Amino acid sequence: MRYYLSSYKIGGEREVQQLKNLIPANKKTAYISNALDFSDDLERRKQSEKSDVDQLKSIGLEVEHFDLRKYFDQPEKTITDLERYGVIWVRGGNVFVLRQAMKLSGFDKALKKISQEKNDILYGGYSAGICVLAPSLKGLELIDDITRHPYPQQNELIWEGLNLIDYAIIPHYKSAHAESELTDKIVRKYKKDGTPYKTLSDDQAIII
Repeated sequence: MRYYLSSYKIGGEREVQQLKNLIPANKKTAYISNALDFSDDLERRKQSEKSDVDQLKSIGLEVEHFDLRKYFDQPEKTITDLERYGVIWVRGGNVFVLRQAMKLSGFDKALKKISQEKNDILYGGYSAGICVLAPSLKGLELIDDITRHPYPQQNELIWEGLNLIDYAIIPHYKSAHAESELTDKIVRKYKKDGTPYKTLSDDQAIII
């Protein structure tokens, strides 16, 4: 599996060119926006999702919404349906809500399986969608509300990340984003705790 990990949206102009080079032959894209499931502002969510989808379509991707809520307690269906896609794109929002949805749907295990077995799949995303890949989500409570539990099936806070990369990512660093000021606190915490991390400003991306 290849990774395109952006701080915000699809990244800066140079990064977008690199993203285009990573797109596999199968351009069918699973767009996952469950990090927004805590929000009651449905119109704002709809507009934000449309902005994402329009950007992804502008670089040639064939985008379909992949709502993890439809897969709760159906892990086998999750892996079967997910394998139809060449690109998995996970957007930002609340990383703790996203992690809950990934566990309830079995997406976490499905993604690990795909990452081990397929080289022609691209995982892309931004903000919460990339933070969730780390070994742990600790430190991100300084930005995201840990009390959000939109799913009745999952009331327990999950601190474990997907552990698909061996360091934490701090997006929106030194940027114009509303959360940018809080990222300095996370940096200080990670330095104090000895947590490996990388920072990203909002025009940057990590490619693996």
